[in-house]
Amino acid sequence: MIISFNGDEGSGKSTIAKKIAEAIEYPRYYMGQIFRDMAAKRNMTLVEYLKLGETDPSVDKEVDDHLLKLSNEQKDFVIESRTAWHLIPNSLKIYLSVDEKEGATRIFKELQEKNSRNEDSQIDSIENVLASNRRRRETDDLRYKKYYGINIRDLGNYDFVLDTTNLSPSEVFEKTLAFVKSRLS
Repeated sequence: MIISFNGDEGSGKSTIAKKIAEAIEYPRYYMGQIFRDMAAKRNMTLVEYLKLGETDPSVDKEVDDHLLKLSNEQKDFVIESRTAWHLIPNSLKIYLSVDEKEGATRIFKELQEKNSRNEDSQIDSIENVLASNRRRRETDDLRYKKYYGINIRDLGNYDFVLDTTNLSPSEVFEKTLAFVKSRLS
């Protein structure tokens, strides 16, 4: 089974996808890191690179081609991607949501511990992380509507939606794992 994760910035997608993959012994693929690496190669932040994607479809195409190749070569894996639910329609589609202020707070805390995200410039406060998240959300929504005609935030596209705002990572993991296990054959 292919399990695709999408969600709001700071909702815990990466943490939970990694834990789910470990629990069910599936490989995990993180498309966000591919975007970050491609941005770094161009000496750009993630937000700058995604903004470039508004006029250059190759920004998304490279990652989406990689995603499709994975889905053709493997049948069991966990993937974090904005478009996997759409490009791999038979995947188990999970969306984690979070209040935007809480999401920004979580990201800011992570950045204080280790800054390997190549997220944006001048994200030295929760307010700046929130502004960066909003810019990122705006460009993501625009690109995916333009190139695929999809709304990645329409919760009706997903099999399981969980608001993580007031939940601990362990609670989110337990609820998500219970859902995944209910669907494993």
